[in-house]
This record gives sequence, C-alpha cells and structure tokens, in this order.
Amino acid sequence: MGEGNCTTVTEFILLGLSDVPELRVFLSLLFLLIYGVTVLGNLGMIALIQVSSGLHTPMYFFLSHLSFVDFCYSTIIVPKMLFNMLNKDKTISFLGCMMQFYLFCAYGITEVFLLAVMAYDRFVAICNPLLYMVTMSRNLCAELVSCCYLIGTVCSLIHLCLALEIPSFKSNVINHFFCDLPPLLSLACTDVFMNELLLYIVATFNEIITIMIILTSYLFILITILRMHSAEGRHKAFSTCASHLTAIVVLQGAILFSYCRPSSANSVDTDKVASVFYTVVIPMLNPLIYSLRNKDVKEALKKVLRSSFLS
Repeated sequence: MGEGNCTTVTEFILLGLSDVPELRVFLSLLFLLIYGVTVLGNLGMIALIQVSSGLHTPMYFFLSHLSFVDFCYSTIIVPKMLFNMLNKDKTISFLGCMMQFYLFCAYGITEVFLLAVMAYDRFVAICNPLLYMVTMSRNLCAELVSCCYLIGTVCSLIHLCLALEIPSFKSNVINHFFCDLPPLLSLACTDVFMNELLLYIVATFNEIITIMIILTSYLFILITILRMHSAEGRHKAFSTCASHLTAIVVLQGAILFSYCRPSSANSVDTDKVASVFYTVVIPMLNPLIYSLRNKDVKEALKKVLRSSFLS
C-alpha cells in the first residue's frame, strides 16, 4: 500500500528492529535465549511458590501473579517477533494486530498495579507485622489482584475501542516490532488527537496513582526501619524491599519514558529500544531479581532440588 493512499486495511507489515540480515540472525538468537530464560524463570517461580508451603504467604501470592503477567505479555510479543525476524513474511492480520495490542496493554497495566499492591503488602508486613496475616487475608489478596486485572482490562478496552474507530490508514507498514498504539496511530488518515490524548492521560494517571501508592508505602516503611533498634532487623527489612524496589524502578522508568512524554518528543529508534526493554528484558529480569535477592526463595528452591535429587 502506497504512502498517502487512505484505505481500509486487512493486515499490517511489522518492519521489526533491523533490516540487516547478519544483525537479524544475532538478535533472533539473543531474543530466543532471553525468552527461554523468561519462560523458565517465570513458570519456575510460579511452580516453586505452589509446591513450597513456606511460600504460601500474601507476598508470594502476589509474586506468582507478577510472574504469570510477565510470562503472558512476553509471550504475546516475542514469539511473533522471532518469527518475523526469521521469515520474509512479516505480516500480521488486522484482528491479530488489535488483539496483540489489547493483550499487551492489559497485562502491562496489570503489572504496574500489581507492583503497587506489592508495595502496600510490604508496608503492612513491616509496619504492622503482628496484624499482617489478619490484614492481608486471603479474600483481600484475591480482591486486590482481581482489581489489578480489571483495571488493566478496562483501560486496554478503552484504547482498543477508539483504535477500532479509525476508518482508514495511509499505510499498512508499522515501523515497530509489535502492534503498539503510538506507531499505529501515526498511520491513521483521520484525526487521532483524542486517541493520543487519552493514551497520555490514562498512562500518566495510572503512573501517578501507582507511584503515589508506592512512595507512600515506602515512606512509612523507611520511617519504621529507621526506628528499629536491631541492626539485623533493619537489614532484613531492607533486603525484603530491595528486590521489589529494583523491579519498580526498572519498569516504571521504561513506561514513563515511552508513554508519558508528548508525542512530539517521540523518536522511533529510542521508542523501539525502550519497548525491547519492557517487553523482552524486564519479564526476564523480574524472576531473577526476586530469586537472587530473596533468601526464602533460594531456600525453597534448594529444598525442592534436594528432594527431587533424593527421590
């Protein structure tokens, strides 16, 4: 489809990350390795939490859902990206493109709110340890997780409905490696100011809400830790929060850079790099961050491996 010919489309062409054949082979092998670690790490974390009775606490209940979300939105993007890298056919159907964007957006927003809920969980655990299991009851944990999924679903549905209202496009070539909304809107023939404004408002609102929850929770956590007389207690409290704070900073930084800037400040290449970071790298990093920096997870893994070896 030629540039400037406004018409309806039945499929899009995803240009991907690079047109250089040698670089495509290298990137495909690299992303295949990363995706393998992502699948193994996140599904392994879910399985470990399920089989280890010592990890049946609210904190690890939320962590299992974080691993599930990471696995899902990485799987929505990476396999199709790898297929496009290794094949000349880089097309994706219109419906497939819309579904890819919708599911990616839903799981991405869900993860942002899950991290905020996990910050509140750490606040209760450190500031009110005696009432922790009572406050963070099974019903409350299930309700909080359900709200995270609901918010992600509703926000994504709003963006999807507005995107489906676009009647025609000036090109079906998307200069990206997946169907993200900003590059899709750049191809529209009609005025998409409302789409862009809503994307900016929703992303910024979600970021403000979640960051406020996180900052407030960790402010009280810091005050509580500084009041502790035991150096060992302070170290334990800091260590339980370190992995969560690392995951928050990495994800929130990438999202703020990608979606909470004016569209005029967007650069195709920098957006692609940022997109690779939060669609490919972060889902791999999260289980590594929580396993390498978490004593309970490492002990549970040792027990599982020991029992498997003995059996």
